[in-house]
Amino acid sequence: MPHVLVAGKIHDAGCALLRATPGITFDLVEEVSTESYAPLVGEADAILIRTQPMPADVVGQADRLKIVSRHGVGFDAVDVEALNRRGIPLAIVGDVNSRTVAEHTLMMMLSIAKRATQYDAATRGGGWGYRNSFAATELAGRTLFLIGFGRIGRTVAKMAAGFDMEIYAHDPFVGDADIRQSGAIPVREIGLMLESADYVSIHMPLSDGGTIIGAMELARMKRNAVIINTARGGLVDEEALAAALDEGRLGGAGLDVFSEEPPSANHPLFHSERTILSPHSAGLTEECAARMSTTAVQNILDFFVGKLDPNLIVNAAALTQFSDAKQHRA
Repeated sequence: MPHVLVAGKIHDAGCALLRATPGITFDLVEEVSTESYAPLVGEADAILIRTQPMPADVVGQADRLKIVSRHGVGFDAVDVEALNRRGIPLAIVGDVNSRTVAEHTLMMMLSIAKRATQYDAATRGGGWGYRNSFAATELAGRTLFLIGFGRIGRTVAKMAAGFDMEIYAHDPFVGDADIRQSGAIPVREIGLMLESADYVSIHMPLSDGGTIIGAMELARMKRNAVIINTARGGLVDEEALAAALDEGRLGGAGLDVFSEEPPSANHPLFHSERTILSPHSAGLTEECAARMSTTAVQNILDFFVGKLDPNLIVNAAALTQFSDAKQHRA
């Protein structure tokens, strides 16, 4: 009888699926923190985890663990090497949130272009004359530079095309022909494109290289340019970004992710009127949350009946090596 630990609050559709499956028991820890779920890992045959870290020492305490299922597509907070050493698969939910995150990206771009928060504040505060500031701009004819051209980046490109934007994309893992076929112009040199882009939107995982937009990259961007990060915290140097905004060297920024989550109350970007911020919620619509929770649960259920889609296992190659080595030792 597999026992599942759900580490972090998920949409009830996922819990309903667990309750409806014979032979499955589960614990639900709603708080999204390592400290809250770690004491329970020793009893878990499977762990469904949100965005909190899963370090090697926690994996080491999970003696019965057979599978980890991520409630999402990113897995940089999970110590995959620790799982590999024990032959434990790490599954992700696949393409369930690309449209949702892409919509959030466009929302941030539009909010900054149309000065939505400033116009709202002026209207509520009696500043009707703010309408004559002509502060708002249009997306049409603007240049959008997408860094990362996976599912989300391609969906953003498709949506941005509806606003008549000129779209460029950089992704070392996607061929030029594929980028062109998806409606964008391929870019191989990030730095040069930063100098001409009106909007820069990041859609790539956090790699060992860490920050890709730092003080040097920000200095190359136009004074009215806007940067959007709905991918992963740490890809943009937030201190350098805050300085660029405060000094008027950048037009605006939209961030859904931060290097430290939740960010501190005195985070420098909180005080800038040129930003629109959200709490890592780009993929958390009602519809998407239901899809993610049920898919993350279904991955666990499929695993225990031998039907887990291998395309959703991010460490499949390492598991093969583990299995081969185990057979060799036997």
